[in-house]
Amino acid sequence: MFITADQITATNQAAFDTTQALATKSFAGLEKLVELNLAAAKALMTESFSHAQATLAAKDLQQAMALQNGLLAPMAEKSVAYSRHVYGITVETGAEFSKAFEGKAADAQKAFNQVVENVARNAPVGTESAVAVFKSALASSQTAIDSAQSSAKKALAVAESNMAAVTEQALSAAAAVTQKA
Repeated sequence: MFITADQITATNQAAFDTTQALATKSFAGLEKLVELNLAAAKALMTESFSHAQATLAAKDLQQAMALQNGLLAPMAEKSVAYSRHVYGITVETGAEFSKAFEGKAADAQKAFNQVVENVARNAPVGTESAVAVFKSALASSQTAIDSAQSSAKKALAVAESNMAAVTEQALSAAAAVTQKA
């Protein structure tokens, strides 16, 4: 089997298309983060001035301290919400990359298997046992790769579950602070 100029061109075009798609997805994720940061900064500035104005308008030290204590819980809730948004954007962008990688890996594995089958069909007489050993090793390595990918997906699911639990604990702690204030 010989590689033709058309095959090289098609491979290069596919690699270019994949790179372009991943760059576009990366930029979209970055754009979402920038929008989130701008919105958070604007809200923080507005709330800071409102809070400062309310504190300056306090009639006594007791009222000023109550305003300060009342600021803690909303800040904690907003921090958790911000972290949740950042995490969501990161997971979404990472999922896009994983999907693209898995697709390309499957295509590469399929192409490699076709090459191995072609070599096996054209192997010299008497090398059948060597070809069978090679095919067995190849199948074992593919099984190991599939197992590693499955384990990585399970680990990611556990990490996402833990992140959700930590977020809920932080929200509960912020609610407890609000009730005490």
